[in-house]
Amino acid sequence: MDTQLITTMTEDEYVALARQKYHDLQQLKHKLTFYDYEKAFDQIWKDLGRQVLEKNLSDVPADRREKKHQNHLRQGRHRYQ
Repeated sequence: MDTQLITTMTEDEYVALARQKYHDLQQLKHKLTFYDYEKAFDQIWKDLGRQVLEKNLSDVPADRREKKHQNHLRQGRHRYQ
């Protein structure tokens, strides 16, 4: 099975997401310790990365645990019939 990711995010959408995080990155100058700076910096990038990944893959369902298709992973794999 040949699956291919279809990028749904445009360059403008990416720039808009990055621009939202720019203000947060500028606020890091006010951190008192390098540990606090690094911790906040890491969180900002993880959040941006998550947003980009979700936008490129698909819309995230309201319940992250909800399956799209019941038994989708187990179709046709009955070993013991």
